[in-house]
Amino acid sequence: MKESFLTLETAQKIASVFPTPFYVYDEKGIIENAKELYKAFSWNRGFKEFFAIKATPNPYIIKLLHSLGCGVDCSSYTELLMAKELGLSGEDIMFSSNETTAEEYMLANDLGAFINLDDITHIEFLKRQAGIPERICLRYNPGGNFTLDNRIMGKPADAKYGMTRLQLSEAVKILRDEGVKEFGLHAFLASNVLGNEYYPALARLLFETVRELEDEEGVHFDFINLSGGISVPYKQDQEKVNISKISQGVRKAYFDCFPRGGKRVFTELGRYMLAPYGELVTKVLHFKHIYKEYVGVDASAANLMRPAIYGAYHHITVLGKEAEPCTNYYDVVGSLCENCDKFAVDRPLPPVEIGDLLAIHDAGAHGYSMGYNYNGKLRCAEILLHENGSFSMIRRAETPADYFATFSFMPEFSAYKQ
Repeated sequence: MKESFLTLETAQKIASVFPTPFYVYDEKGIIENAKELYKAFSWNRGFKEFFAIKATPNPYIIKLLHSLGCGVDCSSYTELLMAKELGLSGEDIMFSSNETTAEEYMLANDLGAFINLDDITHIEFLKRQAGIPERICLRYNPGGNFTLDNRIMGKPADAKYGMTRLQLSEAVKILRDEGVKEFGLHAFLASNVLGNEYYPALARLLFETVRELEDEEGVHFDFINLSGGISVPYKQDQEKVNISKISQGVRKAYFDCFPRGGKRVFTELGRYMLAPYGELVTKVLHFKHIYKEYVGVDASAANLMRPAIYGAYHHITVLGKEAEPCTNYYDVVGSLCENCDKFAVDRPLPPVEIGDLLAIHDAGAHGYSMGYNYNGKLRCAEILLHENGSFSMIRRAETPADYFATFSFMPEFSAYKQ
């Protein structure tokens, strides 16, 4: 059974202070998971996780992960600003972007971040706008399909990211002549992958490519960034990946290619770091009995859009009824004027009552961050559940003043000025 880290009692205590819906993050789980990752990769002295801010852009979460040794992966100007305001700079920031603006490159360069170039044409643009740093990373797209045991795991040829192999060689030559002394290589070939084979296979591809580039061009690569892609078990019958086994696979590929070591290994995990440790808590408001049985809740796809746009599965626990048999089948729906606003379809659950609190699992990454204001819906609060059972607000809920703030120049909305 997939268990919530929340009890009904804890959820009710939080709901007595912060109205539903709200996100809750499990501090203990986040800490233990990060420590497990670092332990698994301890064989690489320079290992560093750059948490993907886009997955969960909350300063409290970022500070917590930074205290555990993590940097951040930024993809935009605003994410760079968040890192800057939190005191991060230099080797604590990996800037991986595409269709990048001059302002973004300038800020990344000013912060001393690792700049990960997505395209060969960006070299001249970066030089003109911000200058070429002495250390730079290149994003690789090998094309074709990325397969494991004849299974297609991803289709790099269809992805907009990265350079071809020929472009990599040309980019290294250009950047070497521009004074770059240290290189890094990065690739993202598959997303949301369960199993222990993906990272080792990706690592071997990148390690072999680095070795080729060093031999061909006489340059030095300081690090290899394996990016993200490791998934979590959203469904009850799925198992969590074995990060120790994954790391050992990466280690074997590493020493096969670099017997004397000397390369740092980086990761950019978002989903793996946070998804299981965040849940969306929502209250049952209504029932509807027509051609199906509907449970109406006070959250909507504006709070968690993955089920609506991807058909993604998120397990649901009716808090306080964990031991009861799932005898009823419901569509769990929100209030948006869209028929896809459903957290679950024909989901077996215990008999649900108005006022019940539902915990929607594995929402800690790409949950709140993908929220929006359609139908005038306001983003909810985020709460951090501490190891000792206490809790803190780490983002307040939006108000109508937030929604109307961009119209505050109009007399009709002047009352909503912050």
